[in-house]
Amino acid sequence: MSETAAAASRTASPVGTRIASANEQRAGALIGYLPVGFPTLQSSIDAAVALVENGVDILELGLPYSDPVMDGPVIQRATQTALENGFRLRDAFTAVEAIRSRVDAPTLLMTYWNPVVQYGVDRFADDLVSAGGAGLITPDLTVDSGADWLAASDRTGLDRVFLAAPTSTDERLKVVVDNSRGFVYVVSTMGVTGARSDVDASARTLVDRLRAAGSTSACVGIGISTGDQVREVLEYSDGAIVGSALVRALGEDGVAGAARVAAGLAAGTAR
Repeated sequence: MSETAAAASRTASPVGTRIASANEQRAGALIGYLPVGFPTLQSSIDAAVALVENGVDILELGLPYSDPVMDGPVIQRATQTALENGFRLRDAFTAVEAIRSRVDAPTLLMTYWNPVVQYGVDRFADDLVSAGGAGLITPDLTVDSGADWLAASDRTGLDRVFLAAPTSTDERLKVVVDNSRGFVYVVSTMGVTGARSDVDASARTLVDRLRAAGSTSACVGIGISTGDQVREVLEYSDGAIVGSALVRALGEDGVAGAARVAAGLAAGTAR
């Protein structure tokens, strides 16, 4: 298959399609985050599979990074553990391939941009496609600085998820909407990630602004930790993204603990 044909065969976003299906059949989509390699590579694979088996629609796998400035303490500790245990970037592709061989859930990698540049943007995109990955979430990459990734993702058909924050101008939101594929990641609170008792009400306003900019798939992350919060978020958005609560459960109670938390979160997607 030629590169053009390969890209054409992937023009329908697997992530966007799954989110649309979840909104037709239930209240919306549940996206679960775990870091690759925590506490070990195999256990992170097993945990990701367990999330899907307990109601998670889409997986977000984080690449451990030495300077995770946007991650909260739970995720920072987990990624540090993965690095100490020998995580290498190629492990991400191993994990994606292993997970996709066991469950049918679109799988995104969440990564700071520097590791992708060091690996080679085109090489990274090609290896992710080969592993069965759906695309990238790039929290520290703006559209303005993302020409290489825009080109590589257009060539390969990979989804690209950019972030939108409450401080973004309407003009900036339009740029994010026009260049995202899969969904737009709505940052509901300013600052680092982490479970909070209340989801910031600014998320609802931000989703409304994204709708006005043309978004058909806006998912809210940062601060969601309960099934009730998932239900609340899905009243106005297309998907709820949960990370710290799942990572904490995996660290404290292993794969079984992460599975139980996922099931509780998934209960919030019921109509």
